[in-house]
Amino acid sequence: MSTSAGRSAVRLLSALGVGAAVLASVLGSPAQGSGVTTASVLKSARTAIAKQTSVHVSSKAASKSRKVSETIVADVGKTSGSEIVSTGKAELSVRVTRTYAYIKGNASGLTTLFGLSAAQAKRVGTRWVSWKAGTSQYSNLKYDSTMSSVDALLPTAKGTKLSTGVSGSSTTYDLKWTTPASGSVPALSYVLTIAAGSPALPVEETGTGSGGIKLATTLSRWGEQVGVEVPAPSATMPSSKLTG
Repeated sequence: MSTSAGRSAVRLLSALGVGAAVLASVLGSPAQGSGVTTASVLKSARTAIAKQTSVHVSSKAASKSRKVSETIVADVGKTSGSEIVSTGKAELSVRVTRTYAYIKGNASGLTTLFGLSAAQAKRVGTRWVSWKAGTSQYSNLKYDSTMSSVDALLPTAKGTKLSTGVSGSSTTYDLKWTTPASGSVPALSYVLTIAAGSPALPVEETGTGSGGIKLATTLSRWGEQVGVEVPAPSATMPSSKLTG
């Protein structure tokens, strides 16, 4: 999977509804009692997510037919965050603070994962590229690497089926839905596992599609402090120098 400039891989996965690691629970009987519905579970999850300050996200997307896989490891907070994306030999790192967003990668990561031209990637070299807060690129990267992107994992209530399950010794709500094929992306089936207790936070999400496509995301370490190391000025290149 690749992204164009301004859309990191995390944002692409969020747009597809991708989330969590291998599902630890099996679907059980339809959720019953206490007025629990798909809409109420989603509302509880959104409320719980809104109260959180951070989360650790680990995602993997693989296509057997294309013999390619992509992994993302991210620590996202309210106003800052970081992520590392890798697909084959392509690697890309993203860091976001209140004032700047930074990206760094190898040549293939800068071109195939972020969308820079080969000439731009060569100009960047091993440095970080920075965008100042207030620019559109900063806004895009901030969305990808902060809590704003987590809510995008939740489906709409319409067309989503609710059942109960068990993950370890805990009861869960399992949401199941399908997205239609679009362009080169086939129809995908998802299962999102949400803790049935309080807080009702997402635990994991899986997706499958034709061609051996498998998508998985785990969400953990909710509320832990997120620290983002700011690159040294000597190792940073302003985005304005990408052209010219």
